[in-house]
Amino acid sequence: MAHRGGVLYAPPFAEELNKSRRMVALQARRLAAAGFGVLIPDLYGAGDSAGDFGDAHWGIWREDLARCAEWLRQRGHESLILWGLRLGGVLAAELAGEVAATRLLLWQPVVSGQRFLHQFLRLRLTADRLKGGSETLSRLQEALAAGQSLEVAGYELHPELAAALDRVRLTPPPPGVPVDWFELTRAAGGSFAPASQRIVDEWRSAGVAVHARTVVGESFWATQEIAEASALLDATLTALLDRTP
Repeated sequence: MAHRGGVLYAPPFAEELNKSRRMVALQARRLAAAGFGVLIPDLYGAGDSAGDFGDAHWGIWREDLARCAEWLRQRGHESLILWGLRLGGVLAAELAGEVAATRLLLWQPVVSGQRFLHQFLRLRLTADRLKGGSETLSRLQEALAAGQSLEVAGYELHPELAAALDRVRLTPPPPGVPVDWFELTRAAGGSFAPASQRIVDEWRSAGVAVHARTVVGESFWATQEIAEASALLDATLTALLDRTP
């Protein structure tokens, strides 16, 4: 079997990680069967890793992924594909130059950390209103700015992590790192979200080769029950095989 290089997965945030495990495992098995070496880590404080979620920081997650990249290289995978899902896409894009990635694979990446943080905090607001509470987004932001951790949907959000989320944005990899960007739509022929399309256009203008496409499937990271998007599995494998020696 051909040795096609290493694939390092950057996982999504909080409960999205758990909802995505089946899809990620299915894709990893397909990639491994095609000759890729695949590493799927749980970053500090998340999943089965050491530490508590309330102690997790953005910088720690970056360091974790950098060590994982080195681990793959030490095992002979000189060619490295970074694969990021949702918020993991932001991490992967940030690290692409630092770890000398040869390709970036994005599954429905978050484009604005601030917007993502607000959506996450609204989970707490919804729960609060169901109990008759009167919390507001601005009050939650004030509590975080004052150094207070917040419990959101069963996860303790550290103020330093919240501050990092508030400022991060999906940034382009170096121009020599091509990108495969996939987004899911409910019907065939669906288009990218306007915010995503703006980023794609910006990256292309900056000289990044972006292969962007939509595939039909459910947003498996956010569904009530565990879901699969088989078209995404097929399209991802085809893209990497077509563009990896």
